[in-house]
Amino acid sequence: MVTGNILTPAGWRHGRIEIEAGRIAAIDASPVDPARNDAPYIVPGFIDLHVHGGGGADTMEGGAAAVTMARLHARFGTTSLLATTMTAPRHELRKVLVELGEVARERPAGSARMLGVHLEGPYISPSKLGAQPPEAVVAVLDEVLDYLNVAPIKVVTLAPEISGHPRIIAELASRGIRVQIGHTLGSYDEGVNALKHGATGFTHLFNAMSGLHHREPGMVGAALAHADYAELIPDLLHVHPGAIRAALRAIPNLYCVTDSTAAAGMPDGEYRLGSQGVVKCLGAVRLKDGTLAGSTLTMDKALRNLVSLGLPLADVSNRLSRYAADYLGITDRGRIEVGAWADLVMLDRALALQATYVEGEEIVVEYA
Repeated sequence: MVTGNILTPAGWRHGRIEIEAGRIAAIDASPVDPARNDAPYIVPGFIDLHVHGGGGADTMEGGAAAVTMARLHARFGTTSLLATTMTAPRHELRKVLVELGEVARERPAGSARMLGVHLEGPYISPSKLGAQPPEAVVAVLDEVLDYLNVAPIKVVTLAPEISGHPRIIAELASRGIRVQIGHTLGSYDEGVNALKHGATGFTHLFNAMSGLHHREPGMVGAALAHADYAELIPDLLHVHPGAIRAALRAIPNLYCVTDSTAAAGMPDGEYRLGSQGVVKCLGAVRLKDGTLAGSTLTMDKALRNLVSLGLPLADVSNRLSRYAADYLGITDRGRIEVGAWADLVMLDRALALQATYVEGEEIVVEYA
């Protein structure tokens, strides 16, 4: 049983949640204004659709590393996630995908649920790699379908301006894969064309894509003008608060991700990001040339960052949980209602993490 101010789809309720067999069996609660009491907040568990690592482990190291990563992020309130790959040679990438597919079949104790894989590359622009290794290639349908056969890939990031990629977008969309535009130098028109072919989102909005100019709107302009969904990294380093506010006004279902690396939850020092070395220092992760290379963000910190910008807690919760679930077409996560998985986060009145439940299992958390 979990008791407090509960954020339900119908609004705030004060009372208790009963859990049976990992799911919410009952909610015994009445409408409430949380400002009128001092009870903790209970919100849906965080859903992170872009995670490269954590706890010193990098997704590209394979299955055991993915479990370490999932356990680290569960301690910070993430209850489900997509393990996110880096651009790599085909044989290396396929091997990792096979191992991630094995981990995704069942949830190890103490970890977040791995919902599947976010394939970030290798089908990106070699001129807009960001922190991705220089292994970008043009997508070939047979290769893409092979990857789909060995792992539960839910999201694919690609650059739509590359010849043949609009056809790949349409094929993936027809199979229920969410295709995101990212690591791209594509124009506004190429972005709109990708959306018409079935693309549904944008990867780390603003970062590693052609920017907005009033005579050349770029890929950022396509997102702000047309997107229903896009992911954004709210560590307040990757994107200026003013740009975050602009995106919040323009994109109705903007949701947040960490893009976290092996350095998340770890002290300053040197870590791996795919085949490359990165350095964590003063809260940032960078390549040796200074390029931002993912983040050290955890979702509980993302929540507090967004609240610090003036967003109501209920809105922030949607952007850390429900919108990501909706984006993937998942109806039994990202919301607190009878029959849904008991993925819950309890926060004190200062929004410090107090408890996390993944499918009813209480996780030992990191206190802020």
